[in-house]
Parts: sequence; C-alpha cells; structure tokens
Amino acid sequence: MKIESQIEKISSFQHLELLANQVVEGFISGMHKSPFHGFSAEFAEHKVYNVGESTKHIDWKLFAKTDRLYTKRFEEETNLRCHIIIDNSSSMHYPKLKDSQNFFENKIGFSVLASAVLMNLLKKQRDAVGLSVFSDAYEYYAPEKGSDRHHRMILNALEGLLEKTEVKKSTDTITFLHQIAEKIHRRSMIILFTDMFQSGNEEALFNALQHLKHNKHKVVLFHVVDNKTELNFDFDNAPRKFIDVETGEEVAIFADNVKEEYEKQVESYFEKLALTCSQNRIKYIPVSVDESFEKILMTYLVEKQNFG
Repeated sequence: MKIESQIEKISSFQHLELLANQVVEGFISGMHKSPFHGFSAEFAEHKVYNVGESTKHIDWKLFAKTDRLYTKRFEEETNLRCHIIIDNSSSMHYPKLKDSQNFFENKIGFSVLASAVLMNLLKKQRDAVGLSVFSDAYEYYAPEKGSDRHHRMILNALEGLLEKTEVKKSTDTITFLHQIAEKIHRRSMIILFTDMFQSGNEEALFNALQHLKHNKHKVVLFHVVDNKTELNFDFDNAPRKFIDVETGEEVAIFADNVKEEYEKQVESYFEKLALTCSQNRIKYIPVSVDESFEKILMTYLVEKQNFG
C-alpha cells in the first residue's frame, strides 16, 4: 500500500505516534524486496542466553514455550545517534490550514510528522535520537537517547508544535544552528527541517550549516516548502494582499506582474543553496508539503548506509 493511501486511511487520527507508525509500516511493507530489507528491527535468529549478558533482548514468549532462555540476534546492530532540528518560526506555519485539511499539509505539520516517522524508524533500529527546536529563541533541546521514555518525551514536544499560535516568530537560524552545533559532541547524523527563510547574510548562514558538520557529523538538510505557492507562485491574477507572516509587512500586487521574476529569484536561490551544500558535503533535499514521506525515509536509509 502506498504511503499516501496509508495516511488517507487514518488521517482522522491525530495521535502522532500512531500515524508515524502506520507510515513506517507501509513503507517497510513495500521494501521487503529492496536492498534495504535488512534495515528493519526484525531479528535474524535466536541464540542461547549466557549468564551475565543483558536481559534486554530475551525472548520471553519463547521462554514460556521452551522453558529455556534465548535472546534475539538482530539483523543490524548499529548504535547510530541522530539529532533532529526543526525550524518553528512563523513562516513554517504556512500555509494556513482550513478545517478540512490535515495537520501535515503545512510546513510545520509536515516537518513534525516526518520527524516522528524518522523517530519511529530509529526506535525500531534501537538508535538514539535527540531534538532541537528554534525560531527567534532556542525553544527546545533534548540530547540523543534511545529509551522509550525519551521517545515519548520528544513526541510530546513535537505534538506541542502543532498547537495554533498567532505569535509572530522570526527566524534566527544562524545563531541557533551555531548553538546546536556546540551541543552535539558525539558523532551523529543531524537532520534539519527548515524553509530556509533567513534574511540577511547568506555567507553567515552557510557558515552556520557548515558548523553542524564539526566532529565529523553527517548533515541532511530537508528544505521544506509549499511547491504550489512558494515555488510556482500559483495564484490567479486578482489583486491580492501578501503578508509577511514573521514581520507583518504587507504588499498589494497582481500575482501575474511578479510571477516570472519571483520564480526566477526562487530558482536561483535554490540552486545556490544546493551548490553550497554540495560543496560542504551536506545532503540537500528539497521537499514539498504535498509529497509523501518516501523521499525522506529513503534519504535517511541511504545516508545511514554511508555513515561509516
């Protein structure tokens, strides 16, 4: 079953963990013949438990049947550390959702569900996960851990980002990426969800992204946009008032008068961003809120395989 149909099937559920699990299970079921078939948390075989070993992976159901202790030997034992970063500035809460829409159809909702999906996969693989959230402040930080309690704590923090707020919050990406980089000491995969709406010094922004790579971290940047309006500027030519959601600044224009130049400028910025990331060995992946999560999951699996 495609990921999109999985989401449609259970879109009435707002429980983030349940929804993330359904997306991952749908993804896994479609990959059983792929080169990544061994990435799941399914165990390969049992081995006899030896006194003194950790009891974490004892198969208690098998013990009930055989009265002997066996532990599960898993397909892939990695100990990856992953730190997820989410931009929670006001621009990430675009587009404004209608009552009939799902929470993941704007940038922050898409990023939250994508993060929960990755966390679900990390949990299946027994890997550690941490979370940072920033806007005009460093809103949340949790270090990389792998316990169930830690996962629940981060999921609660993610759910909190979905609450509607009218407070205008600007983006101070440069300041907080530097701060986050200083907090992550052990080598990790760093995954960033942001719309890259950071005005000001582009060179300073790229330096901040590069800072994330210190200590040999692997960095994946998911550039989250709404393709229809932010990339393609798909509006009719009625007079419209456009409002900057972070500053409140307004401008009244006819969309057709600026469409060509706007799209040209956006394309140029995306190309420059992709080139700079490539030069700094940062994995750059543009994603739109109307896409499935397959690109995000596949990117993670490929980057994990290369994380040696």
